[in-house]
Amino acid sequence: MINKNLSGRKRVIILVFSIVAIVFVVKLFFLQVVDQSYKLSSQNNVLRYITQYPARGKIYDRNGILMVYNEAAFDLLVVPQQVKKMDTSAFCRLLDIDQEIFSERLHKAKSYSRYRPSVFLEQITKEDYGYIAEKLYQFPGFYFQARTLRHYPQPIAAHVLGDVGEVNRANIDKDSYYKTGDYIGKSGIERFYEKDMRGHKGLKIVMVDVYNREKGSFQDGRYDTMPVSGSDLIMGLDAELQAYGEALMQGKTGSVVAIEPATGEILSLITSPSFDPNLLVGRIRGENYNKLQHDSLKPLINRAISGSYPPGSTFKMVNALVALQSGAITENTRFSCQGKLSRPIRCTHDHNSPLALLEAMENSCNPYFWNTFRSTLNNPKFPNHKDAYDFWFKLLGNMGLGHPFNTDIPFELSGNIPSRDYYDKLYRGSWNALTVRSLSIGQGEILLTPLQLANLAAIFSNQGFYYPPHLIRAIKNDTSYHSPFTEKIETGIDAKHFEIVKQSMLDVFEGDHGTARYYKIDSIRAAGKTGTVQNPHGEDHSMFIAFAPYDEPQIAIAVVVENAGYGSTWAAPIASLMMEKYLKGCSTRKALEKRMMEANFHQKTKKP
Repeated sequence: MINKNLSGRKRVIILVFSIVAIVFVVKLFFLQVVDQSYKLSSQNNVLRYITQYPARGKIYDRNGILMVYNEAAFDLLVVPQQVKKMDTSAFCRLLDIDQEIFSERLHKAKSYSRYRPSVFLEQITKEDYGYIAEKLYQFPGFYFQARTLRHYPQPIAAHVLGDVGEVNRANIDKDSYYKTGDYIGKSGIERFYEKDMRGHKGLKIVMVDVYNREKGSFQDGRYDTMPVSGSDLIMGLDAELQAYGEALMQGKTGSVVAIEPATGEILSLITSPSFDPNLLVGRIRGENYNKLQHDSLKPLINRAISGSYPPGSTFKMVNALVALQSGAITENTRFSCQGKLSRPIRCTHDHNSPLALLEAMENSCNPYFWNTFRSTLNNPKFPNHKDAYDFWFKLLGNMGLGHPFNTDIPFELSGNIPSRDYYDKLYRGSWNALTVRSLSIGQGEILLTPLQLANLAAIFSNQGFYYPPHLIRAIKNDTSYHSPFTEKIETGIDAKHFEIVKQSMLDVFEGDHGTARYYKIDSIRAAGKTGTVQNPHGEDHSMFIAFAPYDEPQIAIAVVVENAGYGSTWAAPIASLMMEKYLKGCSTRKALEKRMMEANFHQKTKKP
């Protein structure tokens, strides 16, 4: 009985060991023959894994003009564990670096990983690459990886296009797509459309010998993957108009924003002073960025979207529209004016009195618009002046004032339209129209960006609606793309109230006493409004908004020239020339064009 039990146990043990042996044999066969991943892992010392970076998407203007493309460049990578005893002096001469830089960069690479590749020297030009590659076999552990750099055929639109730079730790932690040494859009549309433009990486596996020389693809490229190029972008921007506007603004501080009223596409977005976007490309990027950052003229600031200014007289039309919509006034409502003796807000000059709305806008009469604003807040239609103020505040918000548009324009500021709560806190709940009277003439706490001013001009031209201002009109080769910024936004102000505003703006160019009458465009009717904005830190700011043609508007524009004085002196002629350029292809007023281009306000601020 005992022998039978032992014999049975023996057979069970043999069976178990046999099964285990079979499992091990099958597993070994799978690992060594079927599954190549372990073979690849074991051959890491003779295989090189090269990331195939995709071509970043190109950028075109609205007319198909190429504004940004890629040029070949190369990064020199290092695997510290593979670096053997070498002639460091010869290596430094080859790369044109000193011993200190060599030591610093090799130490940095070792700190990252002794076994994984990292960038030793970035963005080497294709000309230098050929010379260095011939001798690189002498230095084991170093090899090249192909990259691309952005290139800008025209030195314009730096703030709009943005720039591309190396990723930081925050970028890597946020998106697993990025690895150390990758590039990412840092600003402008390069930043906003990063995921569309970056494409998808590929992988190439090559065999290398003991001298670090490539000996061909591993298994004929069986495990390689191809990169997928990024999508091209088509902007609403007009490159010729942008270049022309930048030339007109040279030597000045300020901005120009032009919008197509029918779509909200930005035709030009100019900030001055600006810089050549090629300065922030390649190995010179860091040095040039520091220089620009410390430039006293602050060329890195995008004044078109982050400059905030009291709108001055251009805001009087907004107050008139709110008053008309609320029923506080009509087109025929008259208020008197005593010129410079007027109180509590004096007029800048003497004119007919009393006067109705159209004549008040033609004369930019401060007392008239103070009375208009007071009538709005004291309108018996509302329970009290605070509720009336809420109505005023809401309609301004509907016009895109006091908040960003939240489209594809990064880092856009909101400007400022003070709320009812702001004044309740400031005056402990006790305030009225007289307290906030400066708002009636576009002063006080009101601040608008040039982008918001241009959008106001678009609203006037459209008689009460707008499309959110945006930069990109299409993503090339993406038939499913539909711009998310094409929703028509109504302001809540009836179209009929805009007729008198448009007429007053037409008189600025066409009227006998119009402030822009000297800048009429031949055969094109344009409408505009000048503004001279008080500046406590120096000369007043010159401001002008306009649109043209009058009957079928194709361009709405805002111009701000800081510390330049009257709106009719500088901002108005620049806007007129810009509209003529866009609508007719060129300007026929060469003397005016020359005067604008040669004016240099920066020379006045330089110390002798």
